[in-house]
Amino acid sequence: MSTIRGAATGDLLSGARRPGRGAEALAEGAMLLAGFAAPEAAELMKALAPILALAPFRHMVTPGGHRMSVAMTNCGDTGWVTDRRGYRYDAVDPMTKRPWPPMPASFRAVAIRAAAAAGFAGFEPDSCLINGYEPAARLSLHQDKNERHFTAPIVSVSLGLPAIFLFGGLRRGDRPRRIRLESGDVVVWGGAARLAFHGIERVLARDDGPGGRCRVNLTFRKAL
Repeated sequence: MSTIRGAATGDLLSGARRPGRGAEALAEGAMLLAGFAAPEAAELMKALAPILALAPFRHMVTPGGHRMSVAMTNCGDTGWVTDRRGYRYDAVDPMTKRPWPPMPASFRAVAIRAAAAAGFAGFEPDSCLINGYEPAARLSLHQDKNERHFTAPIVSVSLGLPAIFLFGGLRRGDRPRRIRLESGDVVVWGGAARLAFHGIERVLARDDGPGGRCRVNLTFRKAL
């Protein structure tokens, strides 16, 4: 992920949508908050740099041996990992053998505010999975179900290049909605939609200047 590591904040945010575009219900318990994090986008990207210095992006391997096209890392009390042993949360980064970097205050603040805006007051994230997408990367439909319980929502913050987000139902075969996400958009899902299948169909690549061809996603969870 050399492009993402070297990307300048200005390049990543060049496609940012202006705030104030409003909220859209995607399903019962799921909401798109358009432009919600746009005012904090530069601060969030700045806070990401020291995390990557301590816990760099890496391409994890699924239990079946598939190398994921999305690069990942974590911050917070625990981090989501996958390898031949399975999907799970672990307080220790398996690559560095050290605890994951602490969650920045700016990360936590935007996650709590977004959850409250979507109707989930009192959200206290203890984990942030950070995904790095270059234009060819995608993430197949899946459920977030390795958390200890499902009472807390998922809060997903998009930064950088736009992408086509897939948001489906509670069954893998349910036809998903295709939603264009811009930098600064936040999607929150919980309650009846907590186990909805979701993924990234593709990143919408464009020429934004050196180092700007990437997308970063911050996914906040209450894992423990």
